[in-house]
Amino acid sequence: MSHSGKKPFTCSECNKGFTLSSYLKIHQLIHGGKKPFTCSECNKSFTQSSHLKTHQMIHSGKKPFTCSECNKTFTLSSYLKIHQLIHGGKKPFTCSECNKRFSQSSHLKAHQMIHSGKKPFTCTECNKSFGSSSYLKIHQLIHSGKKPFTCSECNKSFTQSSHLKTHQLIHSGKKPLTCSECNKTFTLSSYLKIHQLIHGGKKPFTCSECNKSFTQSSHLKTHQMIHSGKKPFTCSECNKRFTQSSHLKAHQMIHSGKKPFTCSECNKSFTQSSHLKTHQMIHSGKKPFTCSECNKGFTCSSRLKLHQMIHSGKKPFTCTECNKSFTQSSHLKTHQMIHSGKKPFTCSECNKTFTLSSYLKIHQLIHGGKKPFTCSECNKSFTQSSHLKAHQMIHSGKKPFTCSECNKRFSQSSHLKAHQMIHSGKKPFTCTLCGKRFIDPSRLNRHQMIHSGRKPFTCSECNKGFTCSSRLKRHQMSHSGKKPFTCSECNKSFSSSSYLKTHQMIHSGKKPFTCSECNKSFSSSSYLKTHQMIHSGKKPFTCTECNKSFTQSAYLKTHQMIHSGQKPFTCSECNKSFTCSSYLKKHELIHSGKKPFTCTE
Repeated sequence: MSHSGKKPFTCSECNKGFTLSSYLKIHQLIHGGKKPFTCSECNKSFTQSSHLKTHQMIHSGKKPFTCSECNKTFTLSSYLKIHQLIHGGKKPFTCSECNKRFSQSSHLKAHQMIHSGKKPFTCTECNKSFGSSSYLKIHQLIHSGKKPFTCSECNKSFTQSSHLKTHQLIHSGKKPLTCSECNKTFTLSSYLKIHQLIHGGKKPFTCSECNKSFTQSSHLKTHQMIHSGKKPFTCSECNKRFTQSSHLKAHQMIHSGKKPFTCSECNKSFTQSSHLKTHQMIHSGKKPFTCSECNKGFTCSSRLKLHQMIHSGKKPFTCTECNKSFTQSSHLKTHQMIHSGKKPFTCSECNKTFTLSSYLKIHQLIHGGKKPFTCSECNKSFTQSSHLKAHQMIHSGKKPFTCSECNKRFSQSSHLKAHQMIHSGKKPFTCTLCGKRFIDPSRLNRHQMIHSGRKPFTCSECNKGFTCSSRLKRHQMSHSGKKPFTCSECNKSFSSSSYLKTHQMIHSGKKPFTCSECNKSFSSSSYLKTHQMIHSGKKPFTCTECNKSFTQSAYLKTHQMIHSGQKPFTCSECNKSFTCSSYLKKHELIHSGKKPFTCTE
């Protein structure tokens, strides 16, 4: 009957046909749920005694059938025959839809379900459907939590023996399959095939929504979740949702604190092996991915792709609120938190909130006092490597970013962007309380502290509060007496480089900031702004005691001391007190006898 193709015995449940009544009876056990043959080792049950015998070889380790080409052994002669087709290159089963060829008829049938869309095997737990019963069984292990295959090296468990075998190659270091183009090695032939698509430039799986193409169907499915918004995997700790189970697992390590992958060079630990591999390239100096435009090297292909967007100018992710575009979806999500006001990560020390966990970690170094990145030139330490790199440009003098309007140069692209807003006049960030506009969100945040009265950075010497850490540092120099920035013309010292630059304009005579009303020039933009209030008549800082208004907050503070009676600046000679340091300095000239201003006439 196998020659004629007739299958006269039909299952009343599913209409599947069989050549023999005995085959039909065995098949009907599936519908009845009967599995009369049980393994004495592990209690697994089977519908046929032959299946039990094959299974028992797993426990005994017997594989009596050996391939004459590669010495690989098998439990059944039928498995050996299928394997030998690989060596012969034979794939006798062809799909009539797309001409793809297969070594086994079962593989062809499973493939044809892609074209037909049939998924006849449904999970009773979640109603997910599958093209074959074997896929359904593997899936059901997720619900039961069973992972019966355990690695003897590290005790990691798997749902399938094939996954265990692939994992064990990590311990053995074996990568038996080599790419003929670039000699990269792989543990599985499927990984090699996917990799070879890179060389061929083939991306056969295309998204119907945006026409983006992928080398693997699984990558396409993951991508399509962006369009559908589906995130079926939820963290039980914080309810954060993910498109892939692997992303959920990586995330869950944040809660558990596990970092099982450790660098042998520096003992830094990571949640994923891929992160460890990327990190190890820092030690080896390898940057195998090179930009064809500028020859800059990268440790991973994803970073190269992001970099290449600089050359192409592509920013495919656009904010619906303000139309600002980004090279990465993650950057867009972070940006959108500015509009929503969400800051889900809170510091346990000071309750400051952040949009990203990475920002929180960097902030926490302030409380811990840790500054792991040290400058080899001056021993100044930093919390981030990026801050160290920016600082090192002071020593090297490098300023690779140039303004096309005025040729002013900057050490960082972010500084250039902020500067360019002066030319464009754009101030896209607006204070909701007073309508004042700013060129970047950090300046807006600092300004909003004026309204809230928050000053989270406190001086340990005098308890004076500040809105940002840089102002606190500058203030602390008044206690320590440090003025590390010295003028080469007159040896006058300053607590900050910006003060020195403003001072040096006295010697050079430069006053690049000019008032459009009266053409008076100033050495800094802040002096110009203060001056322009004379023309506008604006005095935005008002005393709550007497309603007197001032052009600057500093003037208001000095004035408020009249009401409070505070005079925090005391003369060491006669103990006379003053409301501001400039009054004290003027007074001290009486004791010193200095008269620094001489009449030229």
